[in-house]
Amino acid sequence: MASLLDILSARFHLVTGADPELRPSTKAQFGHYQSNVALRLAAEQGRKPRDVAQELVAKLDVADLCEPLEVAGPGFINIRLLPTVLAQAVTEQLGDTHGGIAQADQPTVVVIDYSAPNVAKQMHVGHLRSTIIGDCFTRVLRATGETVIPQNHIGDWGRQFGMLIEQALEEALDLDQLDLPGAEDLYLRANKHLDADPVFADRARARVVALQSGDDQTRQIWRQLIDISTAGFTRTYARLQVLLTDADIAGESTYNDQLAAICDDLETRGIATMDDGALVVFVPGFDAPAILRNSAGGYGYDVTDVAALKHRVDDLGARRLIYVTDARQHDHFMKLFAVARLAGYLPETVSAEHVGFGMVLGPDGTPFKTREGTAVHLDDLLDEAESLANPEVALAAIKYADLSTQLHKDYVFDPARMTATTGDTGPYLQYAHARVSAILRRAAADGDVIEDADATITVLTEPAEQWLALLLTRFPAAVAEVADHLTPHKLCGYLFELATQLSSFYEQCPVLKSEGEVRHSRLVLCRATQKVLASGLGLLGIAAPDVM
Repeated sequence: MASLLDILSARFHLVTGADPELRPSTKAQFGHYQSNVALRLAAEQGRKPRDVAQELVAKLDVADLCEPLEVAGPGFINIRLLPTVLAQAVTEQLGDTHGGIAQADQPTVVVIDYSAPNVAKQMHVGHLRSTIIGDCFTRVLRATGETVIPQNHIGDWGRQFGMLIEQALEEALDLDQLDLPGAEDLYLRANKHLDADPVFADRARARVVALQSGDDQTRQIWRQLIDISTAGFTRTYARLQVLLTDADIAGESTYNDQLAAICDDLETRGIATMDDGALVVFVPGFDAPAILRNSAGGYGYDVTDVAALKHRVDDLGARRLIYVTDARQHDHFMKLFAVARLAGYLPETVSAEHVGFGMVLGPDGTPFKTREGTAVHLDDLLDEAESLANPEVALAAIKYADLSTQLHKDYVFDPARMTATTGDTGPYLQYAHARVSAILRRAAADGDVIEDADATITVLTEPAEQWLALLLTRFPAAVAEVADHLTPHKLCGYLFELATQLSSFYEQCPVLKSEGEVRHSRLVLCRATQKVLASGLGLLGIAAPDVM
């Protein structure tokens, strides 16, 4: 379903031969949209901008969509859509199966790598953003018709398992009685033991060899630690109300059997070379090479990530790869993509993007940590927010605060501000949805039930009605912006603007006290707003309550 903005832009382009750069007007007196294309064309042609604008207005064929176009100031073109056009657009969007969200012409497979906690460690503040952001991307891209495959690349392999397993054996620990906090305590004890006891350190290194060689007892304990951890992760995901499941887990250990073959392949083809005993790939533009195999013969993150990428392209059929991690890992992923391109594992037909996010800061503006200097557990953050609001509102506050910030920026975790029902917050959007739902409930009690498929707006005479209708028609574009550019703050900004305009509509356009076609049209407008708010909040992973 083409948007009004797309249709208008196409009409302008036919006449101007250029992108009209239509922008929503900042003030009602300037119409609904403005274009400065005349100023740009005038500079190219050496003419007066107002003359160019007047000429364009005379040629443009938009009478079926707009009131007569106006030339303002030095040559801006003001555009005001016809109320009947706005009414029809909202009516069609309300009745559309996808709520007006454009569906991909040729749906592809998108693989999104996010969350990625470590076994035997509780999820902490560092996993908050990755999990929330990745979940939003999953929801948005699925809404546009893409096939999205989440990949939870958990840390389930490495040298730390030697000390973990050896410590568990030394303590004769009953792992069946252990939960994730208990596993983390085991990790801390093992780490201290490793630092203090060289004999234990030797045994831990030997246990790593046993794990890698497939020793039955070692593998069994390793598997138990993973099961304990994933059960803990699942509880936190349920609390966060994200879509990740155990089926999405593909940890580091998944690719163990592929690492030697990848090293052999890249070395045979001259892409990887030996350097001081290590097998590396020198990538143009990077100061340090990617290390596939170290001088001791061990495999590291670089080759594991290459194997994971290759699997996602070859076996999962990915045509778009999205990695959601801390911004400080950006260089690692740029190097990963470059190595995969050199190897032919990442064809030019497949896009690869790293979405790096900033840190969560404490009230003092420094990275959020405990008094001991360790990362704050994610469940403790949720507890703090829930001490000020019910779980549904607290979660909305956290997710919206995260997603409404440009992702690369840090933000302050301030539960008091985040849980407020006024201002630019998640609870404010929830309140807007609950408020419009209350109006529709009262109307239904009077016998006015709005059915989406049959609802029609026939009257839009008041400016507040028209602005609300205009904002509703911009919802598909806001979703497309996130899908294309991975910028959830744009959708947050749109929803806040919609909720704010809804408040103005309430004040200026009585709904239940109106009569006839005006009452019906306003009720349909309320239903369309309710639907967009619910859909938009859902794409952010936020519940849309009917009552608050």
